[in-house]
Amino acid sequence: MKNKIKGNIVTDENSFYGEIEFNDEIINITKVSKIKENENWILPGFIDLHVHGGGGSDIMEGELAIRNMLTCHAKNGTTSLLATTLTDTPEKLNNIFQSIASVMNAPARGEAQIIGVHLEGPFISPDKLGAQPAFSRAFDLEEVLSLHEIAPIKIITLAPESNISDSEVVALKKKNILLQIGHSNADYETSKEFIENKADSVTHVFNAMSGFHHRAPGLTGASLAHAQCAELIPDLLHVHPGAIKVALRSIPKLYFVTDATAACGMPDGTYRLGTHEVHKCGNGIRLADGTLAGSSLTMIQALKNILSLDLSIVESSKRLSYIQAHLLGASDRGCLKIGNRADILVIDDSYDLLDVYLQGRSL
Repeated sequence: MKNKIKGNIVTDENSFYGEIEFNDEIINITKVSKIKENENWILPGFIDLHVHGGGGSDIMEGELAIRNMLTCHAKNGTTSLLATTLTDTPEKLNNIFQSIASVMNAPARGEAQIIGVHLEGPFISPDKLGAQPAFSRAFDLEEVLSLHEIAPIKIITLAPESNISDSEVVALKKKNILLQIGHSNADYETSKEFIENKADSVTHVFNAMSGFHHRAPGLTGASLAHAQCAELIPDLLHVHPGAIKVALRSIPKLYFVTDATAACGMPDGTYRLGTHEVHKCGNGIRLADGTLAGSSLTMIQALKNILSLDLSIVESSKRLSYIQAHLLGASDRGCLKIGNRADILVIDDSYDLLDVYLQGRSL
């Protein structure tokens, strides 16, 4: 069925008032005039490359939990995502990859589409676990390739301390698996070398990494000085607004993720994060010792937060959709253009979500 909607259309280059026509793909985009005040906004669906859960469900709990999480995030504007696993045993990761594959092979209406896996750990520093369970270990190429055969890994977060070799990096690149440096206590020099020669991006810059000091810049300083691409959690709790602005000036392809947990979309209370019990109070998710443990952020709230930092609607949209799609090589989504998937959001002039189209079908 053919749909037509009018509003202020946001592309990867500009914005204007017009009409967009689509079925499962975008058929036509017509510019009518300049932006109109008090009109709805039409944006590409958000793409979240780092999400652990939502709607009370944690990815590590299996297929039903994964589907519930996908429904939660779709209702909040995320149309594509990477199912993000936590550090755990080889056996547990194998089981969860089987569950992810089952969901990918039989998608249901109203679910955000899983376009692959973000393997966050287990090849990370035990000194920078953050809220990751304590199952970190040295890099194991055989384990990664075995998991990749079950469900496609798009991104691996790992630390230089995992002792990944140059030949293993090459092997991952041949499989089109991207490397993100993160959860690392590496010094500036080690981090700089890894960023320049191995990593494609940086995982939640500023968080769970060696911090910045003017005589010891650490991974944080190396990221700001040398990274071309990095993810950041814009819940305004993980990273101060001023530090977000520093990252925006320093990292050309900075993009935003939720790092959402089971507590996303839920009231205050106690939830699961892998093997951990975590506690939601207001905007924060924490372990019993107070350590931040992912977020309760949705992508629609992320849009509101970054707009409050004086980013334009066009730039905000690019950092919530376009850069992610480009990083993954997913050229059929991430921006509104003819021939792309009709993953479309309709948002009012207060930036509240009115409608979500997943491949042309309204939720």
